[in-house]
Amino acid sequence: MKYTQGQYIITDKKAIACEIYSFTIACPEVAAAASPGQFVHIRAKGYTLRRPISICGIDKDKGTLRIVFEIRGEGTAEIAKLNKGDLIDMLAPLGHGFTLNDTYNKVVLIGGGIGTPPMLPLAAFYGKKAVAISGFRNASAVILQNDFIRTGAETILCTDDGSAGIHGFVTQPFTELAKQGGIDAVYACGPMPMLKGIAAICKENGIFCQISLEERMACGIGACLGCACRTVRNDEEYFAHVCKDGPVFNAEEVLW
Repeated sequence: MKYTQGQYIITDKKAIACEIYSFTIACPEVAAAASPGQFVHIRAKGYTLRRPISICGIDKDKGTLRIVFEIRGEGTAEIAKLNKGDLIDMLAPLGHGFTLNDTYNKVVLIGGGIGTPPMLPLAAFYGKKAVAISGFRNASAVILQNDFIRTGAETILCTDDGSAGIHGFVTQPFTELAKQGGIDAVYACGPMPMLKGIAAICKENGIFCQISLEERMACGIGACLGCACRTVRNDEEYFAHVCKDGPVFNAEEVLW
């Protein structure tokens, strides 16, 4: 796993929803090495432990990364205070990303809440071959829908309260798509109950599925062994570490 640590310039900052921010960061060597599904580990001023944030966009030509994150505590609140032109302390790119296959004809990308951003680089890769299903609490929490549309992907929006898009969970439209058949792969990131449901539908329908697990991390490089999750390999239970062995796993490997 090749990664670098450095301070990089924030070239763009936007508030895209309530307490959700988008940063574009100039980091040519990181962008050159990054792939969809990986994450960055950011130091917040005044805090020892870094905060892991999924990569939302990779522009290798411009040498930039995009991250989208939600304020979930004091550390991310401190990161959100940074502005365009400021330096951001970043360890990146980290973890194993998604398996890409340009021979696939149809893929489904499923994001729940702040698990939606890592689906965007996949949409950029697959374009019109992708169906992007996004789920949020309500209309005020919806993010990145226009970004998905610009990739050429078909977009399906769901909200828990029905204030935007389909009233219900992402598993509802996905179940219908699975019944129709023809899906080569499913990629998903979001809350554990959502991922468990998607994995079950994929298993029932014989669809290859990769999931990105959200987990609290300390070191981000597999040294502290804090972000363990139960998986199975070669028919034996194995404690993998989300930061190093993941965050992306084949769904069939995860013990729910």
